[in-house]
Amino acid sequence: MKSSPLTRFAAWVADRNVPFVVITFGMVVMLFWAGAFKMTSAGAEGITPLVSNSPLIGWEFRLFGPYVGSDIIGLTEWIGGALLLLGLWKPKAGIAGGIVGVVMFFTTSTMLITTPGTIIHLNGMGYMNNLGLFLYKDIINLGASFYLIAYFGGRVVRQPAGAGKAAGGAGAAGGAKA
Repeated sequence: MKSSPLTRFAAWVADRNVPFVVITFGMVVMLFWAGAFKMTSAGAEGITPLVSNSPLIGWEFRLFGPYVGSDIIGLTEWIGGALLLLGLWKPKAGIAGGIVGVVMFFTTSTMLITTPGTIIHLNGMGYMNNLGLFLYKDIINLGASFYLIAYFGGRVVRQPAGAGKAAGGAGAAGGAKA
């Protein structure tokens, strides 16, 4: 089969495991940064309308109040980010970090439904407004978290006992060559 620029580029992306690198480091930076912001008064006040309308996590703000509740959410994001980062050397930690992400992003994805004002109606058609689009991105983050669970899980299955080599090279899970 003749190689084209598109297939050569796709092979280059797969050989260097670009999806894993971008998703992992993008997720780690986002979780640390967003977690830190949630530990500020502006961050706590910003998520209060989202969390207080959620049947899955609204109890946390009722129990602890918005500032401590937001700190707990921020700390959870930091733990998830740290586990994903540690997963580069200890893949089981990466699996745990992915699970933290799945729980968080499933919860925030449901806020698209439970938060008033995420959908606006124009000319009889419903559209997501900026808040709706902000929440919708967590559906993508949910998928990224599942991808990372599968990636790190694949490393655990293929890893010889006692190996602890950092991830990121060719031959990784997620469609790259084994």
